[in-house]
Amino acid sequence: MVKDSEHTASIEVQVSHYFDEAAAVFDTFYDDQRSPFMRWVDHHFRRDMYERFERTFMALAPLDGKTVLDIGCGSGPYAVECARRAAARVVGLDAAESMLALARQRAAKMGLTERCTFITGRFPDMAPNQVFDHTIVMGVMDYVPDPLGFLRALAGCTRQSAVISFPSFHWFRGPLRIIRYKLKRCPLWLYQRDQIAGLLQSAGFASFQIDKIAGAGMDYVAVALR
Repeated sequence: MVKDSEHTASIEVQVSHYFDEAAAVFDTFYDDQRSPFMRWVDHHFRRDMYERFERTFMALAPLDGKTVLDIGCGSGPYAVECARRAAARVVGLDAAESMLALARQRAAKMGLTERCTFITGRFPDMAPNQVFDHTIVMGVMDYVPDPLGFLRALAGCTRQSAVISFPSFHWFRGPLRIIRYKLKRCPLWLYQRDQIAGLLQSAGFASFQIDKIAGAGMDYVAVALR
């Protein structure tokens, strides 16, 4: 058990280190910060990133007066958008401090700092001691070594619904992505639909819908209800 905990902690440190170094690059995926050519590449080969965003806010609407926890909030595009859509309070949690610095800048630029709080830490260890109306987990399950434990903790802090992305396994793109991340010293996990359904059910969600974004290797997006 001690060895398992040490192994999990080691993985979390590797993931945090990777995103600390990659923060500035990841932030450019949003708000059309990249060159026209790279935006074309992103919209064709990283299309699921943009569809996840649209699907999340379709699932959560309306957000007026709601509380939201954004786990693995990164540079804050989801958290700040929740506040922009009139959420009463948004908490963003991320282990990469360089990501959170960008998130705070994003909130300040939009004049939304009073409703956005950003916390450095890993879920569930540093989860705020409260229940939120909605929770968001985007681009996180790729790096979680204990998905069932994570999702059980998520269910426990969700009052209404959670929107969660899961990276899919594709026979060709999956192994290539795993190798690419291994070279960057960042562990990676991929999922299939039946596996996701089993995890959500075991975690205690009352019902859920799992949709696959069209295209090889694109994400699943699950909307899970309490």
